[in-house]
Amino acid sequence: MMGISIWQLLIILLIVVMLFGTKRLRGLGSDLGSAIAGFRKSVSEGESKAQVEPVKPELK
Repeated sequence: MMGISIWQLLIILLIVVMLFGTKRLRGLGSDLGSAIAGFRKSVSEGESKAQVEPVKPELK
């Protein structure tokens, strides 16, 4: 099987930039970055909260 060469990746990148423009790609990148940062923050808060508060067993 043949892999994707660097030239093919550069051509795909050029086409994407031409289609969407740099401003739109920059906006998408910043939105994605803030979403990932928020996800990491919530995961770390959830882990610290889980360590502080033990799970109480439910009685029926």
